[in-house]
Amino acid sequence: MWLTDAQLVLPDGVLRGSLRIEDGHIAEVIEGTPNAADVVPLNGWTILPGIIDLHGDMLERDIEPRPGAMFPVELALYELDKRLAAAGITTAYAAVSFAWQQNDLRSQEKAQEIIRVINAKAPELLVDMRVHARFEVTNPATAPILEALIDAQQVHLVSIMDHTPGQGQYKNIPKYVDFMTRWLGFDPSKIGVDIVDRITNAIEEKVAEPRDWGIVAEVARLARQHSIPLASHDDDTPDKVAEQHALGVTISEFPVSEEAARAARERGMYIIMGAPNAYRGASTSSNLSARDAIRMGLVDILATDYFPAAMLHSAFLMARTGELTLPEAVKLISQHPADAMGLHDRGRIAVGRRADLVLVEATGDHPRVRGTLRAGVPIYRDSTALHQAASAPAAGD
Repeated sequence: MWLTDAQLVLPDGVLRGSLRIEDGHIAEVIEGTPNAADVVPLNGWTILPGIIDLHGDMLERDIEPRPGAMFPVELALYELDKRLAAAGITTAYAAVSFAWQQNDLRSQEKAQEIIRVINAKAPELLVDMRVHARFEVTNPATAPILEALIDAQQVHLVSIMDHTPGQGQYKNIPKYVDFMTRWLGFDPSKIGVDIVDRITNAIEEKVAEPRDWGIVAEVARLARQHSIPLASHDDDTPDKVAEQHALGVTISEFPVSEEAARAARERGMYIIMGAPNAYRGASTSSNLSARDAIRMGLVDILATDYFPAAMLHSAFLMARTGELTLPEAVKLISQHPADAMGLHDRGRIAVGRRADLVLVEATGDHPRVRGTLRAGVPIYRDSTALHQAASAPAAGD
């Protein structure tokens, strides 16, 4: 099958041309239009490589869209799968947190359930769904559970993180208390000072607790043994980056300061920032702006974080403003994440690569995904794409 008359976003430029799909892979890429029967003309639509997301928190929010309102993991997974396909995402690493021991969404038991369901249902999903296990260093009891899952080949990416306020993402404790209060729907000015003081004191005590880095090192060793990439999370200082790199970490997720990002760059680590941050031009936590970091050459990869549509729209926005060329912007959401994860069969439009493709109508300020293909098979098409396919000449005409 030929997809013709399209703007093909290649690694080194944009080509007005056509590509042929055979056995789930890209068989030919040519300039212009072929003399062939089996063609689908796209009338100038843009074709991108399938988007690859290494960090998406959406599944947890689909399981529990409101506090205490829990839905079956399988149901949430199916619904998220459709949304990702409609956003042009063909490979996704669902972030699963082992944060707490108590019975809630991020408990050890719930995390194991989510991971089991993802792996069991993966063959029938639209998107190539994988597991990104988030290991909180403040919960060392998780280590043996995570190690068992790694041994069972149920995990595809491990990140080492410490969400304790006072460092990392929430370095300023008063700001953290204010943020969480607003997040929960309260007016900080109407909460008693004594309550805020007690919360702040409890957080400071938690920050002061020692971390068992020996356990962290063992988890990292096991991940490396199974060739599972390691990421750090919310790096805030060059020293922290150095410590994580010494553990075998090759990816710095969401560095919160320019200094940390530059330290990661100096060590040859891939640097991930949030696509919502890039699109909005600001961090919700008042940390490093992804757009600023991109301008400084300190970003390799964008991730959905919490909003899948931001991947595509960030890339086109930065191309439209001239901050990056379209091929450069597209690499942040396709080629570079593929390289970081060792997915050498996808991530770019080239002969021999998987035909993971996104068909985009890029008119106006907000490009529209019209169709998504995974290994050459449509996993999402809207009515406009269906009309295009229906109007294509039949083979032999």
